[in-house]
Amino acid sequence: MTDLPRLRRLLGGPETAWLVERTRDRLAAGHPLDTPATLKAATPEQRRAVELLLGRWLRSGSSLTVPLAEVDRVLRESLACPDGLAAAVVALTGPVIDRRAQDAALAAVWQRALAELDHPAVADRAELAPWRAKVEASGLLKRLSGGDPAAAWQLAADAVRVLSALPADGLTLPVLAARTLGDAHALDEGHPLATLVLSAVRALAALPAETAAGADGRRAAWATVGVARDDLSSRVLVLGLPGSTRGATARILAAAREGGEPCVLTLRQVVKGPPELGLNGHTVHVCENPAVLAAAADELGPDCPPLVCVEGNLSAAARTLLTHIAGQGHPIAYHGDFDWGGIRIATGILRLPTAAPWRYDTSSYSAAVERGLGTPLTTGTPAPTPWDPALAPALTRHAVRVEEEHILDQLLADLAELPHGSSKFVMSPGSQATTGRGTSEEVRQEPSCSGRTGWADPMD
Repeated sequence: MTDLPRLRRLLGGPETAWLVERTRDRLAAGHPLDTPATLKAATPEQRRAVELLLGRWLRSGSSLTVPLAEVDRVLRESLACPDGLAAAVVALTGPVIDRRAQDAALAAVWQRALAELDHPAVADRAELAPWRAKVEASGLLKRLSGGDPAAAWQLAADAVRVLSALPADGLTLPVLAARTLGDAHALDEGHPLATLVLSAVRALAALPAETAAGADGRRAAWATVGVARDDLSSRVLVLGLPGSTRGATARILAAAREGGEPCVLTLRQVVKGPPELGLNGHTVHVCENPAVLAAAADELGPDCPPLVCVEGNLSAAARTLLTHIAGQGHPIAYHGDFDWGGIRIATGILRLPTAAPWRYDTSSYSAAVERGLGTPLTTGTPAPTPWDPALAPALTRHAVRVEEEHILDQLLADLAELPHGSSKFVMSPGSQATTGRGTSEEVRQEPSCSGRTGWADPMD
């Protein structure tokens, strides 16, 4: 049993406090007590206290070196503390926390929080693997949670709930938050969860860094997964959609088509219904830039076949409308700018089951370059073109950006050749396209639209 009064006389005074503290630090760090402890610039009182403890004179000098193993022996043999120095420190200062074990336990807690991100909603999406690794390597969860492991676990769990509901079908952000988290404001800008989820959404969208910042970048990122900040500001531009007499939006479409005028649909109009489009299996052509749709309205007016303009990165309204069209089995023919931004937009559209490129392949690009069309391509990050693997290398090799306006005459000619309300879908030689009636159309010799080749989109 420890003789506490004697122990305090030997080791518990202010002159030996430094020695007790050094010993305690070593115990907390899990280090053995078999090496000396040294105090530089020791006072005569501190030297005298150690000499009394050890029962011998110490070498003179400004520093004081104390063999801890000898202190341990003295305490045992003197019976001041038969269990030795480690037990003496506990008796004098209280239990010693094993910092190494504590750190290991804390690391395990943080690992459990990160393990929430191994849910299939994340693990089954290859495009989220780099995001998951970056979250761990950068300590993003720790920063967003203020260093609280419990809060980090909740953040990760809530993020998984949201990601499990994506892509959405034209939801607004408050509705998505309410449905997945029970709080319509949980994904509001500035909330830690919004920051975490949005970083995952940007990874899903493969948005380049230069287009992912600011309010516009956040809006574009959410739109790629079918979510809008609200259901009125998200819109899609259309021309020639037949519509019908059933429902207000369908009647608006029918009137606009009769007048040969473009029509703007909000996400609210696309989702609420959704509108009766009256396509009857007809092909819907899709372009990237409003200039194409405006020119089609000027040139063709009421005779323009169904045409949708996504106006750059897909809005939630555009994504929802095209998904609705594809879900009804109507063919979609897409054309966009030949640049890296256009490639990414095309990837998001051509993943739809009924979609195929419209003059958006290697041969069409090469033909435009040979005609001297386009401008130098100096920006953007290269991306694959799964529907036509040779297109991306050709774009890299030529480094020429060909915008839709450069080949506007060809696009308008394609639209003009289609009979009013036709489902005819013109393909490149050697390809076939399936119409809404389940038949394949005759292949024309003059390429106008290249068909799908069964590519697997990396975003799936």
